[in-house]
Parts: sequence; structure tokens; C-alpha cells
Amino acid sequence: MKAEQNELLVRTGPGTPMGELFRRYWQPILLAGELPGADCPPVRVRCLGERMVAFRDTQGRLGLVDEFCAHRGVSLWFGRNEDNGLRCPYHGWKYDVTGQCVDVPSEPAESGFCAKIKLRSYPLAERGGVIWVYMGPAEQQPALPEWEFATVPAERSYISKRLQECNWLQAMEGGIDSSHVSFLHSGALNTDPLFKGSKGNQYNLGDKKPVFEVVESEGGLYIGARRNAEDGQYYWRITPWVMPCFTMVPPRGDHPMHGHFWVPMDDEHCMAWSFDYHPVRALTAGERQAMRDGKGVHVKVDPVTFRPLANRDNDYLIDRAAQKAGHSFSGVEGIGMQDASLQESMGPIQDRTKENLVSTDNGIIMARHRLMKAAKELAAKGTLPPGREPAHQKVRSVAVVLPSGTPFKEGAGEALTARAGVAQTSV
Repeated sequence: MKAEQNELLVRTGPGTPMGELFRRYWQPILLAGELPGADCPPVRVRCLGERMVAFRDTQGRLGLVDEFCAHRGVSLWFGRNEDNGLRCPYHGWKYDVTGQCVDVPSEPAESGFCAKIKLRSYPLAERGGVIWVYMGPAEQQPALPEWEFATVPAERSYISKRLQECNWLQAMEGGIDSSHVSFLHSGALNTDPLFKGSKGNQYNLGDKKPVFEVVESEGGLYIGARRNAEDGQYYWRITPWVMPCFTMVPPRGDHPMHGHFWVPMDDEHCMAWSFDYHPVRALTAGERQAMRDGKGVHVKVDPVTFRPLANRDNDYLIDRAAQKAGHSFSGVEGIGMQDASLQESMGPIQDRTKENLVSTDNGIIMARHRLMKAAKELAAKGTLPPGREPAHQKVRSVAVVLPSGTPFKEGAGEALTARAGVAQTSV
């Protein structure tokens, strides 16, 4: 890539082309449990280069406002959440969920001073155990998100989040790269409780030279990775990417489906959201425990900071003996941390001018082109990007064996669309 193309893709702060693109979507920003009830403590939030605090007021209404008091810049994270507002502890200025100042104790009410003071704020919505934020123009606010994991009954889904200490793009690109599974995750396919037992594992391990085909969808891309199966057929793993940062991992057997959002906090950090759900049954107690234990696509984290317990400060707890013995290809435990450790190793922002791409990177190449095109068209013409509509979000990943010569999108057919009461297509 050219340096200016890389800059366009990785910068998401206010006023940047990619930042403006992200601001046209609902993004997951908090777990609902982080604001468990009325007048609970406020929570710090960092998203798209902005520092904010979120709170739930006395009536249960959600608010997300600028972190810093308009008086003298005190962080409102220290504020008192009381009587339908967040009160700064320094001089008592108080703000409601819209950011409007409703009380300045030192000024007479008849002066009307409060009405002149309002913090920047953004709308929040709660759905599927997640609190979502929209940070764009009010007149362009899309419908609430309709991702399948957020609309199935609560007993069928599980979601977690973790801090990832690198730019959002290199994290997201790992989510649409199906070729590394045969190497990086090879030690976990037949041992991880949320992956093992799938016939597809044999195909992943047996053919380490996948052939990639990529086709556009209404909201982004379908990325097909083809491996050899029996009788001249092909095992296809089909990954949907929906703009700008939603990816799904193709399923394995009857295990729950899973995927990610890669939401920029700033240019050198992102929040990796990981979800599991099953379309037609409740998750078992064993599956939920495995997810809490950091199995599958999930990671064990500090419950306050959401930083993984295995991190760059402790070299991701790498086990060189396990790596040498072949128990783990990288020596890092856990599929999620295997990905994160290598993505963080590229540096806070990968220098893509030095990379050498190959045919298995076709999905990444096309995703970059779609992102750049959409960001430029939004900036130049105001054209709203794809992926905002509920119909674009009703997608599924697929694992399927197809006859040689059958185009994967045609062969998968309706399996690529989320359908209530219909199980996933998996091998």
C-alpha cells in the first residue's frame, strides 16, 4: 500500500474520512452489565478518539457525554450520579443524559446560565446485552442493529469484550483471514471445547493451501476459503464481512456460531467484541463456562480494564516448550490471544508499505478497497456507506462441502442469510 492509503484507513478520530465513516453506524460500546442499574457509578468510554463517560440516570435512561466538565475540565467519571443527572464533585455543576447543564449552584436560577451550557453527547441504545452508540449526524441515524446474535433469546447468546493494543484495522484483518487457521490455531482445533469434534477440523489441518474467492455482498463481502475434501469435493469456509468492522467465523459442527466487532478506541487501541450464539437452542452450562474461561474466540480479562491477563507485559505467557513439542503452534494459549498477540506484535499501527501480499490475502485487499472507496465517497459526495441497513446485517457464516465447480455463494444459497428457527449450515 501507499503510505497515504494506510493513513486513510487507520485514522478514525473526529474529522478524519474513516472516522466519519465509522460515525454513520451503531457500534457496540459497553456491556449492559457495566451500567447495571439506575444511579450506578459512571463508566469511562473511549471511542473514535473521543473521551466520554456513560451513565444510567434515576429513571434508567442512558447517557453518554463528554468526559470533562464545561466549568474547569474536571473528569466527570468522579461525578455523583443522582437525581436524574451527573454532578461534578468539584463545584457541583450537573448534567442530564443529553449533556444539558441543569444546575450551577453558584449562579442564580433566574440568570438562565444553565441553558447556555451543554456537553457533547451521543444517543445510546440497549439491545442483546450490549449498549450501542451512534456518533454521527442525527438526521442520518440508521435503524437499530439487527445482528442475529443480538436478537435471539438471551439464553442462546454470550458476548464479551477485550482491549486490544493496536489499530483496529490490523485486528479486523485477522478476522477475515481464514488461511492462518491451519497454522496458528492448529493446536487448538481438536482440543478447544468450542471447536473440537468438527469434521471441518480435518479439512483445515489436511489442506494448508486454501484457495480464496471473494464476492461482494450488499453490506460488504463474502470471503470463501476452499480446501480439499473427499471425492473431489471442496470444503468451503465462508466468512461474511459487513462494513466497517463486523466479521463472523465459519461454524464447526453444532458448536455455537461466533464472530467479532473491532471498534476503534483511538488510533492505537481497539475494543475487540466477541460473540457466540446458537440460532435454535440455548447455550449449555458447559459452553458458557468455556466462554467465561477464555475458550473459543473469547479471552480471560481483567474485569475492570478488560485488558487480557496474557498481554505484552508478560509476553502473552508464551510457553516455548509447548510450542516446540507441537502442542501449540505459537506457544500462546487460547485462540483469541493467539490472534491478538501476533496482531499487537506488528506495532500500534502496521506499516503496510512493507508488506508482501499473496492470493490468500484477497479478502483483505478487497475490504481495504471497499473501505477507502466508501470513505472517499462519503467525504466528497455525502454518499452513505453500505452495511447500515438491517437487511445487510442478517448474515451468517457457513461451513459446507460442495461439488467441484459449484460457486460457493450459489452453493451456500440461503444458508448465508440469518433465518429465525433455522440452524446454521456447518461441517
